[in-house]
Amino acid sequence: MQLQELNDRFTVTNTQLLLSMACLSPIDNFSTFDKTKVMEFAKFYPHEFSPIEVMMLDAQVENYIIDVRSEVEFASLKGINDLSEKLVKTRKHIVYPLVYRLLKLAMILPVATATTERAFSTMKFVKNMLHNRIADEWMNDYLVTCIEKDVFNNIDNELIIQRFHNMKSHNVQL
Repeated sequence: MQLQELNDRFTVTNTQLLLSMACLSPIDNFSTFDKTKVMEFAKFYPHEFSPIEVMMLDAQVENYIIDVRSEVEFASLKGINDLSEKLVKTRKHIVYPLVYRLLKLAMILPVATATTERAFSTMKFVKNMLHNRIADEWMNDYLVTCIEKDVFNNIDNELIIQRFHNMKSHNVQL
């Protein structure tokens, strides 16, 4: 029952992406590591890895896993964030730059996904609220102010009023 619910929620591509990301996990001395899935993960990002870099990554991944499994300081790591920090502290991010790039992509994926979902959620709310009566250009302008609240909260309202006041064509004194 629960497996079916997961299958309904996530596409095959999303499932492959999550499984590929999980292979980078350092838990239990990299017990879930699977080179094939790590390479599949890189192929999800063709703009980040050129065909030559994919071939280089193939060799780099083999050396990387042998290296980190043999070092005691990598044995007790609990997640990809810890692994990334340890790679920087030991300067192995320089030795394995393509593996490190994959780790960075794995760390930003949940944030990027949440930001996109938040933007679509806001857009759905605004469209429903305004009953689809507004032009797309105006809606885009409105959505920017809703999604980027932190930017607009730092703008002084008095400056906005003065700007409109100084415009040439207006009907009402602000």
